[in-house]
Amino acid sequence: MQVIKYVFQPHGDERGQLVALEEFKDIPFKIKRVYYMYDTAKGVVRGHHAHKSLEQILVCIHGSCKILLDNGQEKKIIPLEKPYEGLYVANNMWREMYDFSTDAVLMVLASELYDENDYIRNYDDFLNFLKVNKGE
Repeated sequence: MQVIKYVFQPHGDERGQLVALEEFKDIPFKIKRVYYMYDTAKGVVRGHHAHKSLEQILVCIHGSCKILLDNGQEKKIIPLEKPYEGLYVANNMWREMYDFSTDAVLMVLASELYDENDYIRNYDDFLNFLKVNKGE
């Protein structure tokens, strides 16, 4: 499994830091939706799903968390700890976000608008979807 972690260019001086993200320059897709999670209680695991079409970039803009990525054959855990790092999550990838620090803010940039039909929320359905779409 190839994991793509972006390091965005921070710009700063004595006033502080700024990171600008532009679609097709810093982000490999047109950004159609932005959302973020915060005040995630200790021990909570978010995600537990995959997307058929949607692509995402996850940025922990404050605090830290871990992301489990699973392509049906291999699993990897990627820590997000810096506000200038972004994790690319392709479609057809199971994801779980967990181990949020108490101050964590996880921002998600998405390639599509919200569409419940794009979600695969059951792991066995995810594995079957992969088989069908790989011609197995």
